[in-house]
Amino acid sequence: MNEKKIEKRWIVAFVITAIVAVTGLFWEHKTINGSNADFNATDTISYADVAWLLTAACLVLLMTPGLSFFYGGMVGKKNVISTMLKSFICLGVISILWVAVGFSLSFGDPIGPTINGVHYGIIGNPADFAFFDYVDQHPHSAMASTIPFVLFALFQMKFAVITPALITGALAERIRFISFLLFICLFSIFIYAPLCHMVWHPDGLLGAYFGVKDFAGGTVVHMSAGFAALAGVMVLGKRKNLEHIPTNIPFVLLGTGLLWFGWFGFNAGSALAANSTAAMAFATTTIASASAMLTWAFFDRINGRKVSALGCCIGAVVGLVAITPAAGFVSIPKSIFFGFIAAIVSNLMVNWKRLKRIDDTLDVFACHGVGGIMGMILTAIFAEVEGGSLLYGGWEVFGHHMMALILVAAFSFFGALLLYKITNLFIPLRVSEESEAMGLDMSQHNESIGL
Repeated sequence: MNEKKIEKRWIVAFVITAIVAVTGLFWEHKTINGSNADFNATDTISYADVAWLLTAACLVLLMTPGLSFFYGGMVGKKNVISTMLKSFICLGVISILWVAVGFSLSFGDPIGPTINGVHYGIIGNPADFAFFDYVDQHPHSAMASTIPFVLFALFQMKFAVITPALITGALAERIRFISFLLFICLFSIFIYAPLCHMVWHPDGLLGAYFGVKDFAGGTVVHMSAGFAALAGVMVLGKRKNLEHIPTNIPFVLLGTGLLWFGWFGFNAGSALAANSTAAMAFATTTIASASAMLTWAFFDRINGRKVSALGCCIGAVVGLVAITPAAGFVSIPKSIFFGFIAAIVSNLMVNWKRLKRIDDTLDVFACHGVGGIMGMILTAIFAEVEGGSLLYGGWEVFGHHMMALILVAAFSFFGALLLYKITNLFIPLRVSEESEAMGLDMSQHNESIGL
C-alpha cells in the first residue's frame, strides 16, 4: 500500500515537470523593443562587467556542490549520499522553478503597499518575467545597467539555488526525499522570493523603505535558511540515534574550500560590476573567514576542547556568512572584527545545551541563522553606507535594521513552519523508523558509499 502511494507521488512530480517543459516549449517569449524604457540598448554593456559576472555566476554555482561535500562529510556513513543529494538536487529543482516563475516573483514589478505616495513591493508580479519573458541581452536600466539582463537573472538564480540547500543540514538523517522536494519549492516561492524582492528589488519594502543594507544575502539567504531550518527540526523532531561520528572529515575540508572559493563570486559578484567595490568585497570576504576560523579554533581550545579540522571548517564558514551582508560596505580591518565576534557567538550557540536538545543535525541555525543575524547587526553598526550606520551617527538605519531583523526572523520561521505543516499534509515529512535505522542512502536511494 505504501509503495503504491509513493509511486503515485512520483508520477505527480513527473507530470508537473512535463507540464512545465511543454509550457516552456509553447510559451510566447517576449523580447525587448525600442519603446521599453526599463531596458538600455546593448551598446551600454561593459564587457569587463560581463566577464566578471559570468565568472562570479560559475563560482556561486560551485558553492552548492561544495555544500554537498561540507554536509556529506559530517553525517553518519548511512546517510552521506542522501544528505549530499538533497543539496545537489536544488541545482535542478530550483533552476527550473526560477525560470518558470521564481525570477518574476523576485524581480518583477512590485506588488505591495503605497506609503506616502510611493509604491513599495512585497513580491513581484509573477507574469512579468515568466519563462524569462523580456530576459535577454539588453541590460535593465534599474537592476543591472551594464550587463545583459539574462546574466543578472542567472547570477541571481544561483543564490536561489543554494538557499534551500543550506536547510538540508538541519534535517539530515530523517526527512523523506520527495517531501523535501515539495518543501523547497514552497519555500522558494513563499519565503525566498518575497524576501529577495523586498530587499534587492529597487522598490522593495525592506530595501527601499526600511533602508536595509544586505550586500550579498545575509538576510535574504542565511537568515531565511537558518530560521527555516530551526522550524524544520521542531516539526520533524529528534533522530532516533543522536550519536554518530562524522564519516569523512576530508569531505568537510574539501567542501569548505569550495565554499570559500565560490563565496568570492557570491560576495564580490554582488557588486554587479568589475570595479573597486568588487575588489573590496573580495578582500573582506577572505579576511573575515580567516579571522573566524582562527577565532573558532582558539576559542575551542580555551574552553577545553581540542582544535579540530571540523571546528576550523565551521569557523571559516561562519566568517563567510557574517561578512556577506556587509562585504562591500566595510573596510578590511572591520572585517577582522566581523569574523572574530561572529565566530564566538556562533560557537557559543553550537555548544549551548538547550539548542542541542532540538537536534539541528549539523547546527544550521547556530551557524547560518545566527551568523546572518550577527552580520545584519554588525552591518547596521559599522557599514559605510548612505544615511550612515550606527558608528557614523545613523540611528535611523540601525533602528530600521533591528525592526527588519525581527520581521525577517518571524516571517522565515513561522512561514516555514506553516509550509512544513502543509507539506506534511500531502506527504509525510519523516521517514519510517525502519528506514531511519537502515539509513536514508539505502532506504531512499538504494545506494551506498561502500565503507
